[in-house]
Parts: sequence; C-alpha cells; structure tokens
Amino acid sequence: MPKTVPSVVRRSVALDGAVLEYALRRSRRRSIGFLIDDRGLRVSAPDWLTLAAIEDAIRSKQDWIRSKLQQRRERALQPQHRQQAWGDGSLLPYLGAHLTLRLWHTRTVRIDFDAIKGELHLHLPEGSSQQQLQIHLQRWLQAQARRLFNQRLPHYAEKLGASYHSFALSSARTQWGSCTSQRKIRLNWRLIHFPLTLIDYVVAHELAHLREMNHSPRFWATVASIYPEYAAARQQLREQARALPPLL
Repeated sequence: MPKTVPSVVRRSVALDGAVLEYALRRSRRRSIGFLIDDRGLRVSAPDWLTLAAIEDAIRSKQDWIRSKLQQRRERALQPQHRQQAWGDGSLLPYLGAHLTLRLWHTRTVRIDFDAIKGELHLHLPEGSSQQQLQIHLQRWLQAQARRLFNQRLPHYAEKLGASYHSFALSSARTQWGSCTSQRKIRLNWRLIHFPLTLIDYVVAHELAHLREMNHSPRFWATVASIYPEYAAARQQLREQARALPPLL
C-alpha cells in the first residue's frame, strides 16, 4: 500500500500578546522539530503529542523563533548588491574602519599591512584574476579574525568563569556564531569587518550559551553579567550587517 503523506494544518498560538501562525505536520517522529523558512514557522510533531504540549514547546523557543523570523524579514528587505570588484584603491571594511587596498605586481604573493597608513599591500603576479585576488584577501582577513578571536574568547570566558572545548571559524551567511552542547564555539570570520565592541558582543553571546543553551531571560542576564552593553551592541550589529554589501 502507498504511504500516507502526513497532512499539514495551519494553526496559531498566542505569545505574550502577539499571535504567531505556524504550519503543523504530524508524523511518527519521536520529538518536535522546528524549521524557519520563507513561509514562516513549520513544526513537525509526533502523532501522540497533545496540541497543548506542542504550543508549550513553541513558547519555550519563542525567542529563537522570533529571532529567526526577524532575520528572514530583514534579508527579504535587503537590496541585492553586486559582488565587490577589487582594485588598487578599493576600501575594505576592517574593525569598524576602512583599509585602502594597494595592489602590486610581483613574482611572489605577499601581503603587508601598514597600520599607520591604514593600507593593505597585496603583491600578486601580473595577470592574476579577481578570484585569485579575493582568495588571498579572504585568507588574510580570516587569519586576522582567528588571531583576534583567540584573544577575546579567553578574556570573556575568564569573566564568565567558564571554559569552552574548542574554537573554529565559520563562513555562515546568516549566523555570526554558535555554541554546541559539546562546548564547541564557532565565530564567523566576517565579524572582522565590524568594530571590536560588536565582536565582543558576539563572543560574550556565544560563551553565555555555555551556561544557558537558549535565549531565555536567564541567558540574557548571563550575557549582561560579562557584557552589560549587549542590547545596544546587538542593535548596532543588526544595522551594520544590513548595510554591509557582499564582499568576499
């Protein structure tokens, strides 16, 4: 006999005075699953689970759900930018300011950073393509991000009185950082474009997940305990991220 395709029904749930619509799909799965896509919130739940339990689960994750839905809305409103074309004199966002890119034709690849002049000197063989230029530029930025994150993570971990298992760079397009239940932290290398205050906010945010793997009031209190200005930094990061065109 052909398998029965689980039906999907549209429902709504009250969250702190607001109404959230979602699509509910029942199946033989063992746990609840949440998915945010262009159509909104989709919930997959076991056949045996009561509607009240499903809505309680939604409420417990409402901060995460609202955050993801807001990200979707913001991306939909963003204008579509063309990929940056790099050349001598191009400006590269770096730690909240700009570096001026200087290109030189040499036999070997070399990158020199002049912090006093705010210039990044990229030496490449003549005839190098835009792709080759971007690869070397991205590698340099990732190296700077790794160096900086390896300084800021221990600083805020000590303030929190917690330890993390490991750290790695991320290249995600929609997420600045993550922290797993195995205490593994990932930070997006593109944070290197933003001021140190915003980088520190993301670092403090992910480390706070070592205490609270959620976005509950207790989580935000944990963030505030090591980064009191988190609310302003959170808003500034959203605004600056929206204004930043695709670079690399």
